[in-house]
Formats: sequence, structure tokens, C-alpha cells
Amino acid sequence: MKKRLLSLALIGAMTMTMLTACGKSESTDSASTETAATANVEKSMVIGDTTFNAENWEETINPHVTYNGWPCIRYGVGETLVHYTDTMELEPWLATSWENDGDKVWTITLRDGVKFSSGRDMDAEAVKQCFEHLLENHDRAPLDTKIESMEADGLTLKVTTTEANPALMNYLGDPYACIIDVDASDFDNGIVAGTGPYKATELVTDDHLSLVPNDYYWNGTPKLNSLTIRTISDGDTLSAALLSGDIDAAYGMAYEAYPNFENDNFQFSSIQTSRAFFASMNMTSPVIKDDAVRKAIAMGIDKEGFVATLLDGHGVVGNGAFPDGFSKFGGENIKTETYNPEEAKKILEDAGWVDTDGDGIREKDGKKLVIRWLTYPSRQELPLLAESVQSTLKEIGMDVDINCTANRRDFLADMSSFDIYASALVTAPSGDPQYFFTTSCVPGMDYNFGAYENTEVTDLINQLSTEFDTDKRAELAIELQQKILDDNAYIFCSFLQMNMISKSNVSNWTAHACDYYEVTVDLDIN
Repeated sequence: MKKRLLSLALIGAMTMTMLTACGKSESTDSASTETAATANVEKSMVIGDTTFNAENWEETINPHVTYNGWPCIRYGVGETLVHYTDTMELEPWLATSWENDGDKVWTITLRDGVKFSSGRDMDAEAVKQCFEHLLENHDRAPLDTKIESMEADGLTLKVTTTEANPALMNYLGDPYACIIDVDASDFDNGIVAGTGPYKATELVTDDHLSLVPNDYYWNGTPKLNSLTIRTISDGDTLSAALLSGDIDAAYGMAYEAYPNFENDNFQFSSIQTSRAFFASMNMTSPVIKDDAVRKAIAMGIDKEGFVATLLDGHGVVGNGAFPDGFSKFGGENIKTETYNPEEAKKILEDAGWVDTDGDGIREKDGKKLVIRWLTYPSRQELPLLAESVQSTLKEIGMDVDINCTANRRDFLADMSSFDIYASALVTAPSGDPQYFFTTSCVPGMDYNFGAYENTEVTDLINQLSTEFDTDKRAELAIELQQKILDDNAYIFCSFLQMNMISKSNVSNWTAHACDYYEVTVDLDIN
């Protein structure tokens, strides 16, 4: 029987005024506190993860490079100024409070008594240095944060943006904003010195990360003497490793393996997330430029069947860019195409796509209706989605040619090599709607994989980026979702119900809605 520790629905929120609420329980006598490394009982733990690899832009734990901030924060090395609750609300973490002047200036008060694993005090000057290095090296952070200048004074950091940026503090909770000691970090080898409960000692990309306790940790005593994160990209291998005892916990377990762990020897921690499995239409592709084809594809994908059958119910059907119940801008507010193969056939017929040779695949002007579907294997849902789409679109007369490859970057660099790109993305990692639209719907952005462009959408995104009123932000987010769905530029198929599995002797290996906080100071094994 599954022992589910969490089952929560996301409710996004953002905080625009000064926060002084109490955060997590804390202990600031870190340097003098006895750590696990000096305790009598030696404890070690091994975690297997299918997603910690170069394929997912997670080559190291340097948060200032692409998506390497995810393993930095997940594995207890880095922490950010703000922390997300499981309802995706902001709460203090390395910052105790923050306020905005109603325009471009933010004043952030940092927590006293925090040290990096290097032993250096975390003060405003260290945070300023960290953010300067981030802005010089990261691809998304400068556009997200819009930071123009910073002033450091003790534990007070004053940040001025180039324009009003209501979502600044939300962005500073993104993994790329982990606070690190720039001077003590080994950027050449991808290892950084953070403020988290563990520090990295060895990293081999696509193989493992070795961790030991941070003796200077500010918020309690790490329970483990050593922790290893193993990259195990194959689902069968991950399952076998957990069953044999080679690893103690697993992230990214294949759904078909779940029955192996539904007994008293193992435990599940589950939660609903905003990680969407969705399709981006390549708007430069001749076949995708046909409005009728895009609409028919949207009608020809059986989302309910995909979730119920191939995911065995371990997910939630997607409507818009955000899950149903997600604050005021969730998918329940959006009108999208539903599975209707008969109507999809009629749309294609009316547009001149007809099966003239009786092979089941439609043609137009002598060209077969073939859709080149690009995706990748490290997120187990994506190959299953490709399989489902191939089956249901064939029913309406489309031939889906699947390219499921770990080398998807090479194909994404060549827009002529694919028609649809299916990927996984946490659409609201900061509890705010702006992230998805600015990263994925603005022309020229690296994550706008389908080269989507709509001037009305771009104008609305610009409005959203400077709007402080939360109700108006929600209205803009709904309008934006509706417009991109009316264009059938994106199809949101499902959202992840995350399940983390561990041995029964592991405690506090807990799934969180933001998908960030896996290794905490409380993680333990008996």
C-alpha cells in the first residue's frame, strides 16, 4: 500500500509588499553544533535520479549556467533569498524581509548568522557579488530580474531595476538565484560553495555527485555523514537499483515499476506540480503553418486517455499553461480544444487534406501529412506521450514520425528538422505566471522552441511584466493563455503528479510542489 506523504493542489501566489512573517525554524549556532560527521553513528545515503544529466542541461551544480541551479538547490548545496511553500507562496529564507517602493527600488534584509560552506559570512556584499556573477553568465537571469544596479550595506541589499519588475522576488527564488560564495567556488569543475546543509566534494557529469555535511550550516545539523547522487537515466536500472538496495531513494521512477514498491519496505511521497508535458508547434514548418493542421492536432490528442492509460492516472489533464486550481489563473479558466477525432477529420477534409490512395494517411498537393515529433527520453512521460499521439493522430489521417533522442539540442538548432517539439517544463516555478510567457512565448527567447510570434501576445506580456496588481496580473495571464491556445501554438497535455520513492528507513525524503527542495537538513536514514 502506498504511503503517500503529501497530496496537495497548487495554488500560486505572489507577494508584492514587505514580508516579515516567520519562516522556517532555525538554529544559528552552526559552527559550534555537532554535525553528523562527528557523531558516533556513521550514516550514508545514495539517491538515484533519472534527470541529473547533461541532456536536461544539468551538467554541474553551478547555478549560473543554464539549468544547473536545479541540482544545486535540489541536493542541498544552494539556497535562495526566498522559499516557496507547497501552495507556492513566498516566505523568508536567506532574506528575512523585502519591500518595494512601488516602482524600481527593492530593499532586501538578509538573515544574520548565515555562512557559506567556505566559512565566509553571507552578507550583502557577498550576495551582490553573487548576483553580479549571475548576471554576467546566465542566459535568463538578466531579462528576468532586470537588475540595473545594487548597493550593499551590512545585511541590507538595495536593488534597482531598469523598469518596474513586480516579479523580482519570485525570480530570486529560482534555482539560478542560489546564493554562492563566488570567491570559493570552483567554476571550472562545476562545484560551488553555497549556504545549504551539504557541500560538494566531487562531481562527474552524467555519473555522480558526492556530498558531505556543511559544518557551518545555519539552520540545524545535517543528519548524514555522506550523500551520493547517482545519475541513473534508465528507468529499469533505477528500479533494480532501489530493489537491490544499491540506492536508498529514487527520483523519476517509471510508472510501470510502482507496483514493485507498494509494500512495507518502501514509501511514496507525492504531490501535484506545475510541470507541464506539452507540445510546441514549430511555426516555421510549412505543414504546421496550416491553421487547419494545428487545430486538428489539438483535437486529435486524447489527453484523458494518455493520463488514464499510459500514466496509470499518475498525472492531471492539462488545459492551459497552469494546472486547474492554480491561484486565479489556473486551467479551469481557459477554453481549449477537446478530443474530437470526427471534427478533426472534417477540419482536415475542408482544408484539402484527403486520403486519395487509401493508405490511411492524408495528402494535399501531393504531400503526405507527416508530423515529425521531436522529444527526449529522460522524462519518462514524454516517450509515452509520443506513443499516445502517434496512435490517436493516425486515426484522423496523420503519420507521426517520432524522434525521441537525448541529442535533441542538435535538432532544436535546426528548425527544418522537426514539426513539433514535446518537452517538460515547470511553467510557474516561482508561483507567478510571468515566467512561462517570458521564456517561451516571446520572439527570440531561447525556450521559444517553435519560434512563435504574435504581436498582441508580446504586448500583453510586456503589460504583465510591469503590473503590480495581483488581480490584474491574473487577468492578463488568463488572456495570454487563451490567445496562444486560440492560435493552437501550444498543446498542454498533462501536469506531473510527482512521486518520490524511498526505503522505509529513510525519513524526510519529501516531494514539494516547486520540485526544488529534495535534500534538506532533515533528510535521514536509520
